[in-house]
This record gives sequence, structure tokens and C-alpha cells, in this order.
Amino acid sequence: MSTANPSSITPDVANAGQTQADTRELRRAALNWLAESHIDAKVGGVLKLRQDWLAGALSLDASASLLADQPIPGRPDRPELVPPLQVKRRAMNTVEGRAVLIHALAHIEFNAINLALDAIWRFADMPRDYYVDWLQVAQEEAYHFSLLADHLRVLGYQYGDFPAHHSLWELAEKTQEDVLARMALVPRTMEARGLDATPAVRAKLAQAKDIAAAEILDIILRDEIGHVMIGNRWFAYLCELRQLAPVATYAALAQQYKAPQMRGPFNLDARRAAGFSEEELIALQA
Repeated sequence: MSTANPSSITPDVANAGQTQADTRELRRAALNWLAESHIDAKVGGVLKLRQDWLAGALSLDASASLLADQPIPGRPDRPELVPPLQVKRRAMNTVEGRAVLIHALAHIEFNAINLALDAIWRFADMPRDYYVDWLQVAQEEAYHFSLLADHLRVLGYQYGDFPAHHSLWELAEKTQEDVLARMALVPRTMEARGLDATPAVRAKLAQAKDIAAAEILDIILRDEIGHVMIGNRWFAYLCELRQLAPVATYAALAQQYKAPQMRGPFNLDARRAAGFSEEELIALQA
């Protein structure tokens, strides 16, 4: 299987674009790397960010109200962004067809890096563990992107070679004013859809004899269960803090923000492992 070693990013690339003013405080550093548009710099910077946190080299200012001084998030010139229905779909029996699929998955993971970084810098006054959780998510999403981008190169292509859509980030923009809405509708809705979709995508890749890609999806599914669990944890925390009923609150937020309607089949085992209650799963299937 083609894998990417996080430590293989060179220090020069990992530090590119970062200023002295925001290297030592976690939320400011997360904002810095969110604004970074160079792919290798963003991925390397995020991987190093968590290493620095675990080494005790970063502080945390949870109370700071931060402002972005440039368009957020930073993204490369490519891929071209198009409406979802214009994204190419190709048969799995060709190398290009598999590359289109791997590219789409890599684009999801690239957006997921930005989503985790945004959750860190944007929302103040959350418990310390909230920021630690989303830093872990950012690092793991960067690793997933590296795995997929490396495999795409094995197939003869690069990230940016095919059009992609921007709908995942659009929901993040809608929920930028309320951390409760963000937790409800990004990890618990958009990312949870990945738990449902991944087994079928993995089966297609395995059937096409792309075992390396299938094994990458095994890693991603394992980690994404944890990411959705983190979303569930902080959604439950915020509901308790605000004295809200979780199931009814989720339904109201989904309607208010026009979240995508959930359609089966659902990966109920993965959703249970990620912390969805039986009450929620019954409501989902209804």
C-alpha cells in the first residue's frame, strides 16, 4: 500500500508562510495554516502543529476573539470548483476512472483539514479538550490527504487535475456564527455521510483490484468514526450546556440551515461506534 510518512515533510516546507506572531499559540497558528494556500505547506504545517502541541511548545488562548485578515480558507488555484453535478464520474475499470474517484476523496480530505482548523480558531471559550480534539482531527485529515495524494500520483495524476465541488465548505460558512450548529451539521451530518458511503466505495475499488486504495479507505473509515464521535461529544456538551434536547435540536438546526437530507443505506454499526444514540438512529431512518 502506498503510504505517506508525516515526518517526511521537510522543516522548510512545514514552516513556509508562518509568521513569528502566530507560531506559539494554538488557535492563532490554526488560523495561519487555514489561510495557507500552498498544499505541501498546509499539510506539513498541520502535521508539525500537532507535534509541537504534544511537545508542549504551544500555548492556548481559548478566550481570544480572533479575526481573519484574508479570505478563509486558503486554497490552491486548482482544482477548478464546479457545481456538484458537474464533477466527473468515470467507470472503475479504467485508471482514469479510479483517479477521478481518488481525486474526489482527496478533495474531501483537503476540505476536512480546513474544517478542523476552522473549528479551532473560530470558536472561543470552549473547554481545552475541544481544541485538542480538533487538532487531532486536523492532523489525521492531513495524513489521509497525503495517503490519497500519494496514491493519485501512483496512478499518474495529481490533486488538482480534475474539477471538484465546494459544498462541504459552504455548510461551514453557514454555521460560522454558532458552534452548536457547526458541531451538529458538519461532523454529525456531512462527515457522518462518509461513514455510510465508504464501505460501498471501498468495495468498488477492491473489485477493480486497486487494493492499495481500498486499504487507504480502511484507515480513513477507522479514523472518521473517531472524528464523528468528537462531533457527537461536543454537540452533546453544548446541548447540555444550553439545556436543549439533542434530537429535537438537531432536527431544528438541519431545517434552519437547509442541511442535506440524509438518505440510506446507513452504516448503523459505524454510527453507533461514533456515538449516535438509538433514538437518533431511529429518527434518521424515519
